Amino acid sequence: MNRRDFLIASAAGAASVAPLSSLAKPRVWKRGEPLKIGVLGVGMRGQVHLKELLRRDDVAITAICDTDPYMIDKALERIAKAGKPKPQVYTGDGDAWRRMYAKSGIDAVFIVTPWELHAVQSIEAMQAKIAVACEVVAGITLDDHWDVLRAQLRTGTPYMLLENVCYRRDVLAALHMARKGLFGEIVHLEGGYQHDLRAVKFNSGEPGKPYGGGYEFGEKGWSEARWRTDHSVRRNGELYPSHGIGPCAMQANIHRGNRFTRLTSYASKARGLHDYIAKNAPEHPNTKVAFKLGDVVQTHLACENGETILLTHDTSLPRPYSLGFRVQGTQGLWMDVNKGIHIEGQSKPHEWDAAEDWFAKHDHPLWQRFADAAKESGHGGMDFFVVNAFVEALRRGEPMPIDIYDAVAWSAITPLSEQSIAEGNRTLDFPDFTDGLWAKRKPIFAFDDRY
Repeated sequence: MNRRDFLIASAAGAASVAPLSSLAKPRVWKRGEPLKIGVLGVGMRGQVHLKELLRRDDVAITAICDTDPYMIDKALERIAKAGKPKPQVYTGDGDAWRRMYAKSGIDAVFIVTPWELHAVQSIEAMQAKIAVACEVVAGITLDDHWDVLRAQLRTGTPYMLLENVCYRRDVLAALHMARKGLFGEIVHLEGGYQHDLRAVKFNSGEPGKPYGGGYEFGEKGWSEARWRTDHSVRRNGELYPSHGIGPCAMQANIHRGNRFTRLTSYASKARGLHDYIAKNAPEHPNTKVAFKLGDVVQTHLACENGETILLTHDTSLPRPYSLGFRVQGTQGLWMDVNKGIHIEGQSKPHEWDAAEDWFAKHDHPLWQRFADAAKESGHGGMDFFVVNAFVEALRRGEPMPIDIYDAVAWSAITPLSEQSIAEGNRTLDFPDFTDGLWAKRKPIFAFDDRY
């Protein structure tokens, strides 16, 4: 059985949410007592999480699960090189991850599998009282998101979405500045995922060569090209919202005194992926594939407190990387594309200041404390912070800084955007996943240097 068949087969066995029961007090781990962690999915992204976890003395990787022998071997090599004990290995068929949940005795699982498996694997982990660190996204359909939410609320099992961009150094500095009032009252926010993924969505299919080198995807592709590209074939919407919406939501205190109320999405024509193949391999059969995903998808969200948020998804055209952040208030703004900040009364009228100068003065306490520890981490240090936040919150029995409400609302933007586009760019009401709790909850994300 290949990896995609493994994933699809396992989805078919999803269990229903367990009955509501009284919730136990969160466990707190004693000093010196390691968290036993399983890593579900040790592909390219899973290897990054392995690297971060292996650097820590307060966790033990006791189980790994994947169906790709090449990546299993790479994971075992990495673990052995770090001088850590060999973990239990679960592989081979569509129930391998369920056996890991049932037999390995893990306290927590890092779910780093293709998107279509995140919901079922999270739900069954929570039902088994295994804490969940889930890579983005939380689910595919709107029902997926409701199911994940209900499972967490019924079981009380900790769940965190591993959105690392919330911990990017400039993003946290901008949040720090906003909380000091430097931008004034926040009025408008922008972000997105603007990243040329053509060489991610297509490759040669050769193990160990995930980026470029060919124009295969699906069964003939390898790594992300095996599963991710199919979403560009059959779906049209904001497919990867959390990198952009996560930092914007933290700025707007979503679910903590504020909420999303409405959403409208637009998609451009789809040309980029077809042209990429046709230009470089005109005889390749994949030139005949009809890609559905618009090259540029924009989603506008309205908030209860009057802010607007604009997200842009742009992964099929030639372009440099940018998440396009904009934080704008009544006293000034930050725009990451031009690396500029303007603060009324402190900047020269109608001129930009270098953002790095402002950020150096307002570096977030987390980065002041952990910059050295994050120096060797992936994605410019962000991966250290998101893994550290999950581990520290779990060990202390404290709320997850990116919690279940954040996870399902940020990720539900995808099916809502698909619906909006399919229905002629109709404006949709945004579900209140908190059932009114947003009005009473207080912000907790990144207020100090703990995690």
